[in-house]
Amino acid sequence: MGVQLHPDTLDLTVVLPCLNEAANLRVLLPSLRETLGGMDVSWEILVIDGPSTDDTRAVVEEHGARYIRDDQRGYGRAIIRGFEEALGTWVLTMDADLSHPSGFVPRLWEARERGDIVIASRYVPGGKADQPWARLMLSKVLNGFLRTSLTMEPLDLSSGFRLYRKRMLRGLEIEFTNFAVLVEILLKAFAKGAIITETPFHYQPRIEGVSHARIVAFGMDYLRLLRRMWGIRNSVDFPDYDWRAHDGRIWFQRYWQRKRHSIIMRFAPKSGLVCDIGCGSSHILADLPHAIGIDLRLEKLRFMRPRHHGALMQGDGMALPFADASLDGIISSEIIEHIPDENGRHIDELLRVLKPGGIMVLGTPDYGGWQWPFIEGIYGRVAPGAYAHEHVNPYSRNSLLAALKDRGCEILDENAICRAELIVKAKKAQ
Repeated sequence: MGVQLHPDTLDLTVVLPCLNEAANLRVLLPSLRETLGGMDVSWEILVIDGPSTDDTRAVVEEHGARYIRDDQRGYGRAIIRGFEEALGTWVLTMDADLSHPSGFVPRLWEARERGDIVIASRYVPGGKADQPWARLMLSKVLNGFLRTSLTMEPLDLSSGFRLYRKRMLRGLEIEFTNFAVLVEILLKAFAKGAIITETPFHYQPRIEGVSHARIVAFGMDYLRLLRRMWGIRNSVDFPDYDWRAHDGRIWFQRYWQRKRHSIIMRFAPKSGLVCDIGCGSSHILADLPHAIGIDLRLEKLRFMRPRHHGALMQGDGMALPFADASLDGIISSEIIEHIPDENGRHIDELLRVLKPGGIMVLGTPDYGGWQWPFIEGIYGRVAPGAYAHEHVNPYSRNSLLAALKDRGCEILDENAICRAELIVKAKKAQ
């Protein structure tokens, strides 16, 4: 079962996971209350206590915070429990050991409009960490290794000082109960289309108490996480799959994406009202600022939100949200082959919204030759969870051109990628 959330009744919940942190809470809670009281927001402080043996509960209740006892050990477990108990629209997580000062909370709050998750980062320009040299280097190496391996943009993946838009956490299936949860949450929230941003932070180590992070075990936990998350990150279901493939490490995949981009950009109208159906996370939409992007998957649209300055809409290629004869151009790339029993219905819908004389750019694999079936067969073995098994409506060059001509379209141009993927430019009859 994924993360279950309470309805929002406050602006902000601050979650403090702790274990035997009474001494630090005596200092932190009054300071935090004072900071929050000056922010003009409705708020609560939520302390998730593990099996502490000190007087944590008494300190929490003395200072008016909400106390929840959770005897299941683990930082990750405490964080998830905090998400589930929070009443705020936003949830801020911070350590109770005074390494995350309450005075920085307004900085995170002010940065919330820049993303769905805001990380107080030690490693962006302006950030700093006062740690022993060996520990700092290990942290940087680990963050760099995970960032490169999982192709993620944030520089400080292991910072627990964060602000979350709570609704982006709904339904997340979280596996890790230790500190590795910090990377897991980022990755799985990103898979839902969350925008992740960072703001510089000066980290200073704890003042009282003993750290509960054991550095060797910490590294091993992250290596286990990498092994578990690798498949998720490289799945075609990930919202930035096409975006990454355009600049990916696999030469053939990169060539294919760039060739498709080049052809469609040459065929697409340079002005007027244009729509890219099933835009996904392609660079094509980003390079057509006048185009409207439509996709069924909301997480892909969320990914494209900061990368495309035009309109984005959730919609179905079989029932487009446009009036008849309202578009000057329309792009449908790698869509038609996914539609069961299509029989030209997708083409008819594209023509319905296209003005007379409007331009249609239509791309699909060409099953008429040996090239695409051969490539698809290899692709299906190498990546069995990828797109190959979703192709249920095979067109050939001849059948696609015939379908367009039967509907009165004039074929203006055509091109192909490795004689396997056909892209046609057609004009609707006047």
